[in-house]
Amino acid sequence: MHVLKTGPLVLAGLCAGLAPHGQSQAQTLDIGEIVILPNRAPTDPETTGATVETLSEEEIEAEGKPRLTDYLTALPGVSVSSPGGTGQETSLSVRGADKKYVKTLFNGIDISDPSATQVQVPFEHLPAQGIASVEVLKGSQSTLYGADAVAGVIGISTLSDRGPGLYQGFRIEAGAQGTLGAGYTLDAASDTGRFSFGLSGLRTDGISAADGGAEKDGYDNLTLTLAGEQRVGEGVTVFGSALRIESDAEFDDGGNPPADNPFNQTQAVQTGARLGVTLETLDGRLSNTFAAQVFEVDRDLLTVSGFGPFEANYIGRRTKLEYQGRFDATDTVTLQFGADHETQTADVTDNFGGATSDEVSIFGIWAQGTWTPSADLSLTAGLRHDDHEVFGGQTTGRLTASWRPGGGATRLHGSVGTGYRAPSLYELYAPFGTGNPALEPEESLSIDLGLEQTFLGGALVADVTGFLLDTDNLIDYSFASFSYEQLPGTTKRRGVETSLTWSPGDRLEVRGAYTYTDTEQPDGARRPRIPRHALSLTAVAKPADRWEVAGSVRAVADVEDRVSTGSGTFADVPVDDYLLVDARVSYRPSERVELFVRGENLLDQDYQVIKGYGTPGIGIFAGLEARF
Repeated sequence: MHVLKTGPLVLAGLCAGLAPHGQSQAQTLDIGEIVILPNRAPTDPETTGATVETLSEEEIEAEGKPRLTDYLTALPGVSVSSPGGTGQETSLSVRGADKKYVKTLFNGIDISDPSATQVQVPFEHLPAQGIASVEVLKGSQSTLYGADAVAGVIGISTLSDRGPGLYQGFRIEAGAQGTLGAGYTLDAASDTGRFSFGLSGLRTDGISAADGGAEKDGYDNLTLTLAGEQRVGEGVTVFGSALRIESDAEFDDGGNPPADNPFNQTQAVQTGARLGVTLETLDGRLSNTFAAQVFEVDRDLLTVSGFGPFEANYIGRRTKLEYQGRFDATDTVTLQFGADHETQTADVTDNFGGATSDEVSIFGIWAQGTWTPSADLSLTAGLRHDDHEVFGGQTTGRLTASWRPGGGATRLHGSVGTGYRAPSLYELYAPFGTGNPALEPEESLSIDLGLEQTFLGGALVADVTGFLLDTDNLIDYSFASFSYEQLPGTTKRRGVETSLTWSPGDRLEVRGAYTYTDTEQPDGARRPRIPRHALSLTAVAKPADRWEVAGSVRAVADVEDRVSTGSGTFADVPVDDYLLVDARVSYRPSERVELFVRGENLLDQDYQVIKGYGTPGIGIFAGLEARF
């Protein structure tokens, strides 16, 4: 497990997205290492029974990769696949369950698209620049986070962990595939507040998404982020965040095999904001947080075929009101409770006469108790009930435990949780008979049990976790009925995650992860595009003053994809194993300037992640960063 090293100010910033601010403001000492997602509140990672991985700002900066998914795929239990180069539609899975089962929060804003085929996040549009920390909470987490948190939750924060002061940064990079990227960040902090601003842009000529094709599929992205908080009185803190992402991507025709198409294009604008206030009373023992958020995706799609152009516009909107409370009943017992109301809308029109406008609301209440009888033992129990406008009541629960026997170097952790995914508006009401109003929610059960062991006085930390994730009544598209149908039975996912972090000193850190994942549908088939074996290794070294070298290796083996064989039939075919090597070397001629060169796919592997779709060969990039 990687953990965030932070103080009270950044704690308050993280809580802007996920937990009551009052708790953070009550802190007067540096609290050390914390995670937020497991309990929707600042938590010592050594006391959480849930499995959570984190990425720090230092880890992201050391490798200098442009896409957030480049870092997520190195974490245990996480895999990423994309049909082509930068900007192509990207699938992310956690423990063998794809992104429609993963709730994602950006500075507290739910950034999933209600107008998409499934309510999910377009991860291809999330840049890494400006991100200060990432947490990936694994297992069914609907108790704390509601619908769709079946496989886990991803939390992204742009608030840095620097202390009071004003910090600015500029970065520019150019290289392979006609790529040019640049970004600016500003962080400002005082004893009572914190603010961050980020602006980044990326353009690339790309490669042909169709393997072996000649026509390149370009991509442009412009991202703006804001986040901040301010204590405005005794026990009163206001907070807010905003996000805007503009993207323009070209893509090729699907099929077996896919084919070049110079006309296909999708443009999207994602806009979101969140505002709230935390009120503290009873000397900080009771806090109440109230927040409201809005998010909208406006997408235009153009495809051209022998039937002529097809043009469609998709607008998805979400509004959400949230309340969260915390009461420290005793020194060892903390009670949390909350309620939220969410409305999703989806408006879809196209030039063939298709038009739908649909809306759904969900109201939920939840509560969790945490009992920490000693520094070595922590237990939580939670329950949630959602009232879905279409499907009625859904009840979920979660139990977690963390135990370090005798305060020694061994820690046992485990969790049991249930979750659900409601059918999307598209799955229910898509035009031309594609939607199926008879669909019911998918339901899930997750169990994980792990052992964490510390060696060498804390310099070496290893973790082994076994997991189970079952979902009932899987929703899938049927080419026999040309509509969405329920797949009776249980879809099973089983596996083992291992991780290792070695930090022998200030000049070297090594991180490694291996994940074994086995999936099985009720018909006995595997779920497509889920690696059975995934291995990653990352090392960051400082061989001399002003020099830094980072390298990463990722190996993937035993993957199957599902490809069309014509007439609505499909076959599962193997995808070749592959090994990728990336590296970055940087030099600081001064304290404020860093020059760097980095390489991707340095072995120039000719590989596929999705059958029939190409991937970039060796790529060299160079640039500079300035901090002032």
